[in-house]
Amino acid sequence: MLRDAIETCSVLSTDATGAAIQPGARDGGPKRACKKGHFFTIVADRDHVLFSYVERHTQDAVASLFKGFRGYLQSDASSVYDILDRGHGGADPPVLLVGCWAHTRRYFFEAAICKYPIGVAGLTRIRAIYVADNALAHMPPIDRTRERLTRVLPLVDEFFAWVRTTARATLGRTLATKALGYAENQEQELRRVFLDGRLPLDNTRSERALRTIVVGRKNWLFYGGDLHAHAAAALFSLVASCRLHDLDPQLYLEEVLRLLPTWPKDRYLELAPKNWGATRARLDPDELEAPSATSPSRRRSPSSRRDRGDDLRSRFVISSPRAPPLAVLPCPVGRAPPTPRAPCAPVTRRAAGLPPASTP
Repeated sequence: MLRDAIETCSVLSTDATGAAIQPGARDGGPKRACKKGHFFTIVADRDHVLFSYVERHTQDAVASLFKGFRGYLQSDASSVYDILDRGHGGADPPVLLVGCWAHTRRYFFEAAICKYPIGVAGLTRIRAIYVADNALAHMPPIDRTRERLTRVLPLVDEFFAWVRTTARATLGRTLATKALGYAENQEQELRRVFLDGRLPLDNTRSERALRTIVVGRKNWLFYGGDLHAHAAAALFSLVASCRLHDLDPQLYLEEVLRLLPTWPKDRYLELAPKNWGATRARLDPDELEAPSATSPSRRRSPSSRRDRGDDLRSRFVISSPRAPPLAVLPCPVGRAPPTPRAPCAPVTRRAAGLPPASTP
């Protein structure tokens, strides 16, 4: 699925978050403290929602993850993505980094919360850009690109002119100057949003996809190792892609796991949630109902669960209306069955016929 997104999609959105990884024992010694790994999420148009685990959040890891991709990559202002924006030998870079207007707005919002007038002024201008662009959301990408140049870009020019003028007149290190500096440093990436009508204003769709892992950290706390983290990333990708294509994740996994043992390896992409509707329509219904050792067992009916309970009760010591008061476990061959013990003698003085104990 990741290779399909890298090779066929021209617009990707990405974000990353940390995760605790359990390293295990060191040469038979005591276990070490959890190390920090990272999960990247990649939203590929309307095709896939992917998760990938890397041990280190570095430029080399990003270069390996997006190797072969050509197009627009929308992300935050993290420096790990800068390696993708460097052309070789003066040529145009294969990846164009696109900024996120939601991150820019977030800085001005923090300044406005702290009563800085610059924060309020920045929020007002960014809101005007969002309102003008949202009015074009229903248009095809080509028409949206053309209308952005005439209806949205003038507001963007006005915003950055105000940022440059205000930044020169504002001194100190405050939340207001931090917001102005972020917008000024990201001007080139933020303007690239308007080069293509397929590009959204912000990167919030990848942040929403990453929320699954962020919230889940409170439940599972850590991953058992790097291999476990890679397996978790694969499951996260399948479940998130199912939700993108309005599929029931549990039913999808049950049916796909029945097909995997006999499915050709060179056709695994046909089982992806993106192609599952067309693939499932071509299958024989018997293939989807065939039992498989890798598929989860179906829930037993109440009658079968009751029969299994009766069988278990017949093997252990029980006392119920259905069985004798004393029943013993089946003994191995060659051993005599144990002798049932007599009931315990009464322990109270009244039951033994003794006078009550005198109190001092």
